[in-house]
Amino acid sequence: MDFTKMPDGLVPVIVQDAQTGQVLMLGYQNEEALLKTQQEGRVTFFSRSKQRLWTKGETSGNFLTVVSMHPDCDQDALLILATPDGPTCHRGTTSCFEQPEQQAYPAPAISFVAELERLVQRRHRFPEEEPKSYTASLFRKGIPKMAQKVGEEAVETVIDAVAGNREGLQGEAADLLYHLLVLLTASGLSLENIVEVLRQRHSTISQGVRREE
Repeated sequence: MDFTKMPDGLVPVIVQDAQTGQVLMLGYQNEEALLKTQQEGRVTFFSRSKQRLWTKGETSGNFLTVVSMHPDCDQDALLILATPDGPTCHRGTTSCFEQPEQQAYPAPAISFVAELERLVQRRHRFPEEEPKSYTASLFRKGIPKMAQKVGEEAVETVIDAVAGNREGLQGEAADLLYHLLVLLTASGLSLENIVEVLRQRHSTISQGVRREE
């Protein structure tokens, strides 16, 4: 990064959700903030109001864990792909560019699924936060119970699909997806692991098609 281009030695930093692509926030870094981010793997900014380094989440616990960093072509702006540990905005919204009462634009479906997965993962890591939640209760019952629920929801999904019950199918498919997220989390897996398998399979199929052509 070329910090000398800016009179104050600060470059703008855009933070984007590595899973959903949603833009989470904009901040600024000096050379020291960038170095701290690289060393610790958590996004650190230089706060212009406090005039000091500020690690996002140092108060709330909602850190931004770095996945990758990408300087722009002129080396005077930075894009960071990160995994948020909770709401990024101090108002409790996922992104600083959302309205608290209502999002300006509907979030893509995959964005909501990623948010749901993070919530499930948080219930797994910190069950004491919401001990009475249904998700926490599933984790306490163990993998056999979770696997049983996935099986039950899969059967009910198939029944509604075969019967042509679209409304019922939507509900059962939602239950199936949720319980699958819980089972994956308890098994130490994530949607990214599953997507990677799909990527590999797609790549193999695509290469096979090209060879046939």
